Order: sequence, then C-alpha cells, then structure tokens
Amino acid sequence: MRVKIIGSAAGGGFPQWNCNYRLSRAARAGNAGVRPRTQSSLAASADGRGWVLFNASPDIRQQIAETPELQPQPGEALRSTPIRAVVLTNADVDHVAGLLSLRERQPFAIYATEQVLSALRANSIFNVLDPSIVPRHRLMENQETSIHDAEGNETGMRIETFAVPGKIALYLEDASRPNDNFGSESGDTIAVRLAGSRPESSAFYIPGCARIDPDLRQRLSGASCLLFDGTVYTDDEMVTAGVGTKTGTRMGHLAMSGESGSIARLADVPISRRIFVHINNTNPVLDENSHEHAAVRSAGWEVAHDGMEIEL
Repeated sequence: MRVKIIGSAAGGGFPQWNCNYRLSRAARAGNAGVRPRTQSSLAASADGRGWVLFNASPDIRQQIAETPELQPQPGEALRSTPIRAVVLTNADVDHVAGLLSLRERQPFAIYATEQVLSALRANSIFNVLDPSIVPRHRLMENQETSIHDAEGNETGMRIETFAVPGKIALYLEDASRPNDNFGSESGDTIAVRLAGSRPESSAFYIPGCARIDPDLRQRLSGASCLLFDGTVYTDDEMVTAGVGTKTGTRMGHLAMSGESGSIARLADVPISRRIFVHINNTNPVLDENSHEHAAVRSAGWEVAHDGMEIEL
C-alpha cells in the first residue's frame, strides 16, 4: 500500500494567507529549510490506480495538480478521476471544504461518522454533491471497514476508526459559551488505522488529538507508521507568537513538547516510524534549521512535508 502526504499543514496552510509571523515571512521569502505546505490531507492506494483521500482540504485542487497519481489518466474517460472515496476524520473546515471542489458530478464515495455526516446534512451547500452520485456512508467505530467506490466496487483499502479526545468543529461551537473548551470524546474526531499489504503492517492517521490516554497508547503499540497531530510545539505557542488567544488545548490539539506532550507520552511505545502532520504556521519545527526541529528529530520523529510517501 502506498500512502502520500498531500497536505501537511494545519488549517490556513503555510504560509497562511494573512499571516505575517516570522515563519510565514520566511516561507514567502523562500528561505532555505522553510518549505511551504498545503492544508491537511492524505492519499492512499492499495493498487496504485485507485486512491482514497483522508480529508478533503480547501487546497485540494492544488494538491491534485501537484500529485500526478490523483489526476485523470491517459486513456480514461473525458471526465474521470482515480479518486475513489474520501474519508473524513472530523467536520473541521480544513477537512471538509475541499469536498465543494469535487462537485463536478464525478462519482466517489464519502465515509464519515454520524456526527460528521450530520454536519454535512445541516449545511445545504454540500448538496452540490448529489447523494445519488456521491453516496455517503456511516463509519462505525471500532470496526474494520472495506472502502468501496461510488458503484460499490472494492478499492482494496481496509480501515478501522475509533474516537480520540478532540473538539467539535469551530463553526459548531456555541457562541453564547465562549469560555467552554468544547472538548469531545464521542466521535467528533476520529483516528484511522490503515491496514497494510502485510498482516503485521499498519499505519495510523491522527491529524487531531487533544490527549494521549492509555487506550490510545495500547492501540498504537507495534504500529508500522504513525502520522500524528503536530499542530503546535508548545501549548501557548499562538499566544506567545502574538497571533492568537487560543492555546493548543483550547483548539483540541496536543503539544509536541512538555511532560504531557506527544513526544514524551509516546516515547516508550513501540512504533516503527513517527511523523508529525497538521503543523500550524506558528510551529517552530517548520524551520528545519531550528532548535525545535532538531529536538523533534533527535526524539525519533519526522516532520511531514507535502509529497512525503510511505509504503506499507
């Protein structure tokens, strides 16, 4: 199975369109070791021909343009795509807005939890995806699911989903309760385990996670690859940078560093390859010359970039 990271940044991408923080300025200037990145998304294929997307980023058109495997292939119909299905890990704008760019009456299937499907149903703009052409399937947690295309044909992709501590989508928050953190453990945010071509191989895709509990540690033990939430390096990063008032915790994201951070909490869990994804434009690890980037690498983690590929 081939897995390609087609978008490695958090919401807004890197550099974010209105961000004038030092890292965004460095990316715009083309500084060495500071690579631009599009918003969070993953593509995987069991046969190298049909592809399943995990989240549909607002940058999906650019991502397809930069990924030949996701483009119409020679000899195919005048309107065609190798994208067979889209699996959504939550209802965040940076994970569902790209669906609107796939509205050209092209068949593919959508897979999501009931919470996410409800959010799509409640927003009539998503009706541009005619359910008779783009069927929507409910993901059942803690069950393995075979992903099929719009016509019901198997893609060869098998996944298992389970809830992780997270947060409801920003646009679903209750504005009358500004001090709540709107945390959730009920399936608003899920993790995905992708079954590899060998029985012992598996990859976990978890672009959003607010806390690592014993159950998650146990699930990840022995994984071939972990693609994990790398939104912020420190919990108060956006506050310290002067670009926002929310902590990572308030946004539903666990920091990389610190005693309760993902590096420390997963240090003793046997995982063959560890990669941070969903990286915010304020995270200093985006600068490959930084102390923080070196610290992450020395702890055995990689920092994702667009186009990175994993084979299982």
